[in-house]
Formats: sequence, C-alpha cells, structure tokens
Amino acid sequence: MTVFQGHEQVVFCADEASGLRAIIAIHSTALGPALGGTRFFPYASEEAALADVLDLSRGMTYKNAMAGLDHGGGKAVIIGDPRTDKTEALLRAYGRFVQSLNGRYVTACDVGTFSPDMDYVARESAFVTGRTTAHGGAGDSSILTALGVFQGMRAAAERVWGAPTLAGRTVGIEGVGKVGHRLAELLAADGAALVICDVDPEATARVVERHPGTVVVPDTAALIASRIDVYAPCALGHALTDKVVESLGAAIVCGGANNQLAHPGIEKALAERGVLYAPDYVVNAGGVIQVADEVHGFSMDRARARAERIFDTTREIFAVADAEGISPALAADRLAERRMSDVGRLRGIWLN
Repeated sequence: MTVFQGHEQVVFCADEASGLRAIIAIHSTALGPALGGTRFFPYASEEAALADVLDLSRGMTYKNAMAGLDHGGGKAVIIGDPRTDKTEALLRAYGRFVQSLNGRYVTACDVGTFSPDMDYVARESAFVTGRTTAHGGAGDSSILTALGVFQGMRAAAERVWGAPTLAGRTVGIEGVGKVGHRLAELLAADGAALVICDVDPEATARVVERHPGTVVVPDTAALIASRIDVYAPCALGHALTDKVVESLGAAIVCGGANNQLAHPGIEKALAERGVLYAPDYVVNAGGVIQVADEVHGFSMDRARARAERIFDTTREIFAVADAEGISPALAADRLAERRMSDVGRLRGIWLN
C-alpha cells in the first residue's frame, strides 16, 4: 500500500506522442525549492513507481537539510527502460512538465539519466541542473557523490577502528556503476581491498581492469557472505533487509544507495548486532551538493570543499547518537528536522 508522508504535491505526467509516463513528487519546500534527480527505470507498475518516488523525495528533504542546502526535497521517476524508451522527444516532453511547476522542483540526474539527458530537458525548462560542462553545467554528479560516501566511510572507520582510513580493510561494494566505480577508485587509493558485485558484467570488468586484485562475486548474498569489514550498498534502495542484517559480518555499513533501510526498525537491528550504520542520505549527499552549486554558478572547488565536510557531519551524527543513546539514523533525522523547523518556519511553502 502506497503511503503519503506529508508530501506537498505529486504530479502525474503523460505524453502519448513521446510515450512519456512520469511522476514528480515534491515532499517539502520548507527550506526552498525542491531539488532531486530524475530516475528512469522500468517499474513493474505505476503503483511501484509511485511508492519509489514518494520514498525518494522524502529522503531528499532530509538529505538537503543535512547538507546545509537551501532546498527542499523532491524527486521524479520516468517509467520505462532507458536503454530502449529514452528519446529526445520524451525528455523534452518531461522538461515541459518540470517547467510547469515554475521552479518549485529543480531536477537533475539519477539512475538511468545522465548529463546529456539533462541538456535535452533544459531545452524546455529553466529548472535543470547536472548539465554537461559544454552547456555550462557541473557534469557528472557521481564524482562528488562518491567522494562524500568515502568521507562518511572514513568517519565511520575512525569511530570503529580509531583512525579515519580504510587502509588494510576490505570493503564490499554492491553496485559499481556511476557511483560505485568511483568509490572503488578512492578506496583503492586509500589502501583498501575490494570485493564487488553488479548485475552488469561490464561494470565489474571495468573495476577489475583498474584494480587487478579486486574480487568479483556473483550477487549480494555472496558479497554479504564474504569476509568484509565494510558493506557499501551502491545500487538500488532497500538493500538492508532483515535477511541481510542477520547474515552481515561487516562492522560498518556505508554506501551510496538511497533508502537503504528496507523498513523502520532495521537501524535498531544493525545496532543490536554491533554494526555501525552511516545514514545513507548524509553520506551520499555529495551529488546534490554539486548540482545545488550549479544553480548559482558552478565552482568545483567550492562544491568539493563542501562535499568533503560530510566527514565532519558524519562524525557529528555519531557523537549525537552516542550522547543521546540512539541510533545514527535517528540522530541524523533529528538534526535534519531541527534545521527544517528552525529555518523552515521562516518560509513555509515555497513559491517562485
């Protein structure tokens, strides 16, 4: 059953000529216009797409708040297979729907969409980030997403092992696509050993070619069963199920995927097993930091510096969790909600 979670606005979009079927969800504009990417995915049903976009948009509200951005949370999903259904006409039709919201929602890349796609969307809408550098954009936001996850992982390593490094540790990465393969680069440079899995053999081959010592396993179950110190979910959401948590041997969970907790209570199960969870929307905020910077005139140095501060934010969350005797997930929620309350009361519902 689909559950609305205080969303301000949900828009269903359809264009018969191009085949577009999309949903835009604005969860909150208390801190400013909603910002979040567009996911292009072959959902089994419209109901599944709606459930996903509602969860993702709510997560963006908390992510943007914890990243210190003056943006609320929004997300969009396009229903279809990006390999066969994505066309210029479809993307431009989608851009017109984004434009119709008059700036209440600012879009960017996500799973299944890339910077050149945003260039097409931007031909119909002024409210697009994540464009190619040739068109004045910041380019691939996965660069800073991976950096932020790495910084969060360093903070978790410091909390568990006393030093902010992954040197000598084994990290299991589930999904080595846009973010995962960049995270692998950072970890290898830090001296970590890698165990990886992905549904795309070309993706795993790319990592092995760059890092010959990388171990490839067939699936998530095999990854979880491996001797890993850190589990990094970098594919789709709900990676942390009851079954995964029960068999997880890693001391830390820190990855780039959104909405990693399959249901409320998983964070408690992780804590009971002595597993430190770095909240997903905190550590994977580097990408949204990058595209938010583009809204006001992009500077990679400025955006990178802000993404590197995810290390300090993650440390703060662990400190609050310890002081209040709560999980890091709850500590992050409380800090995000506090900012939304303190700043959001000055703004209310955002209108351009």
